[in-house]
Amino acid sequence: MTSHAESAKADVSFQLQRLATGQLVLTDANGQAHAGVVPVRAFPLAAPDEGISLVSTEGHELAWIEHLQALPVAMRTLLQEELALRDFVPEISRLQSVSTFGTPSVWTVDTDRGVTSFILKGEEDIRRLGRNALLIAGSEGVQYSVRD
Repeated sequence: MTSHAESAKADVSFQLQRLATGQLVLTDANGQAHAGVVPVRAFPLAAPDEGISLVSTEGHELAWIEHLQALPVAMRTLLQEELALRDFVPEISRLQSVSTFGTPSVWTVDTDRGVTSFILKGEEDIRRLGRNALLIAGSEGVQYSVRD
């Protein structure tokens, strides 16, 4: 059985390329080039390959991608590389220690990126994502995921 994304290939009305400077350039159907385009996931944790907006440097949406898998391979690879640079959400695999049961507290954890410590300022910095996942915001601004 094929997924919706595989069965409905995207009708792409734009081109996407990376300049030597590292910037993405989107060329729209009218031939207008937009340098400095940034891909933004609508649902980075719940549906990372669905709903991706390509946004201009002024913050305007230039293109909407319903399903990343429906894009041509070269464009999909380019976007996946760019999104990987922007996405940094280490996954906690083990809790080593917590400084206190109250908050603020210092958590030392094993993640898929190595061992780290962060400060949990308050219980409101722990969000439930569905039934089997959590998102924890450390005081330094890094988001940590915890799966089932």
